Amino acid sequence: MAPSTPPTTSPTGPLASSSVRRRLHRFVVLRRRWLAAGLACLAVLVGLRGTDPPPPPTRSVVVAARDLPGGGALGAGDLVVRRLPADAVPSGATAVVADLAGRTLAAPVRAGEVLTDRRFVAPSLVAGYPGLVAVPVRVAEAGVLRLLRPGDSVDVLAAPVQGAGRAWVVAPDAQVVTVPDEDTGRASSVEAVGGGLVVLAVPPEQVESLVAAAGSRLLTVTWSG
Repeated sequence: MAPSTPPTTSPTGPLASSSVRRRLHRFVVLRRRWLAAGLACLAVLVGLRGTDPPPPPTRSVVVAARDLPGGGALGAGDLVVRRLPADAVPSGATAVVADLAGRTLAAPVRAGEVLTDRRFVAPSLVAGYPGLVAVPVRVAEAGVLRLLRPGDSVDVLAAPVQGAGRAWVVAPDAQVVTVPDEDTGRASSVEAVGGGLVVLAVPPEQVESLVAAAGSRLLTVTWSG
């Protein structure tokens, strides 16, 4: 009788299933390790980002759009709004282009320079009185002069120096622009001569007669409504 052949183990038997499970287990373990390593790196990055200081606060401010010469009136195209660190913005700056358009630069500026109020020529005395001319005249009575305030509307009267003759209105509805402070630390000019200067805004056609009267007559004012 021929010898019997030992039975062979089927590849689909228990031994094969165990091998597959081991390989699958190793794969899952490796994937978990990689996943854990990735999460750890992400946590480190998040922690580092969390320690960065917050960006400094910024402010909008008007700066020169290009190099600009002094003595010229600014147009809207000469100006641009930029955001700068708040602590780098000087006082006297603005964020509104319309606030600076039309104003005259006192000196040249560089592109990107912040334009503050000190960079411009001060408005003229008659900036608020279109069509009028500013004329300095001396009012005879010190008491009257001290009552005048900028914005007052007055009639300027001329009277003869010696008191003979009638006074007449030489500049009706003149506007008081300013009353200069003439105090020099000793006797003021108001005390010295009994009167003082006042700057009036009048129409151009009244300038000649007002100046002539101021040179040869005593001037005083009355208030008009």
